[in-house]
Amino acid sequence: TSLLLMAGIVATVGLCRRLTQRRLRFHRRLCTFFLEMFSTFQICACTNELCLLGNVEPKPHTALTLTYGFTVLHGLTLTGSICNPCGIFQPKRAGGILAEMSGLKVAAQCVAALFARVFMHFIWSLELAEPHYGVFSQGCSNPIQTTEMQAFCVELLFSVVFQLAILRMESVNPKYRVHLVALLITMLVYAGGNLTGAIFNPALALSLHANCFYDRFLSYSLVYWLAPSLGKFLIL
Repeated sequence: TSLLLMAGIVATVGLCRRLTQRRLRFHRRLCTFFLEMFSTFQICACTNELCLLGNVEPKPHTALTLTYGFTVLHGLTLTGSICNPCGIFQPKRAGGILAEMSGLKVAAQCVAALFARVFMHFIWSLELAEPHYGVFSQGCSNPIQTTEMQAFCVELLFSVVFQLAILRMESVNPKYRVHLVALLITMLVYAGGNLTGAIFNPALALSLHANCFYDRFLSYSLVYWLAPSLGKFLIL
């Protein structure tokens, strides 16, 4: 049921992106906003569901396999989207992104992150699958399973490694690049998922752990917002 749910989300987002490109192709700002919003929604919604499947046996093989598979799927279906505020300032071959367009993309990512959380909570309330039972009784699931300083360093390191790898893969054939990126993300999740969740994406972190940001805003903003952003600026 969970796999069908995520497949439905991917199919619906694909349809929405196609309609946006067709109907708003002459409205650049609106087209940019909605494409980024739909893409980020797909990643956040699917990752919310994947987090519930992390305890499915055999552990961690099932979770890692699903992480790799859906990362490849996102890469193939969300071409041209960034879905990460830290990636907005990624240097482009033909120059940088205009400040206005960068702001639109970040706004779209934040809107999508919160909307994905609300949508998934509605789906979970229907209790369509066994992992959905009792999910609301957990509150803040507290993904930080180490000290705040170590968690900060882990997210900083992973952000640097990920962004550097993306830069190095610019010249790789896209059909191979998507698998390399998926493999890298899966390896990072395996290495640090038990410590911080290995998110290194501020928008995704907000969608996954909004309750935790509300309860411990300073700690979570340092680990999941400041650390990935600092990693990006260190590379720049």
